[in-house]
Amino acid sequence: MPYIKKEHREDIPDIFPIKWTVGDLNYFFTNTLRNYIEVKGESYELYNSLIGVLECCKLELYRRKIADYEDKKIVENGDVW
Repeated sequence: MPYIKKEHREDIPDIFPIKWTVGDLNYFFTNTLRNYIEVKGESYELYNSLIGVLECCKLELYRRKIADYEDKKIVENGDVW
């Protein structure tokens, strides 16, 4: 997780309308990455870094939210192992 300083977090808007679908969210992320690439310029290093950012976002979601959810469901429904 990018644990950035609190004062810097205030500069990053919370812009996700509740009505967005996951498709809308996917489009937003894709478009944001496309714009970032246009500004920074194409390079393997940039592409590699962006893939790393996306992978870390995925892992953070799993670590912080999904693992706990799965543990609760194991208690509710029983483990498969």
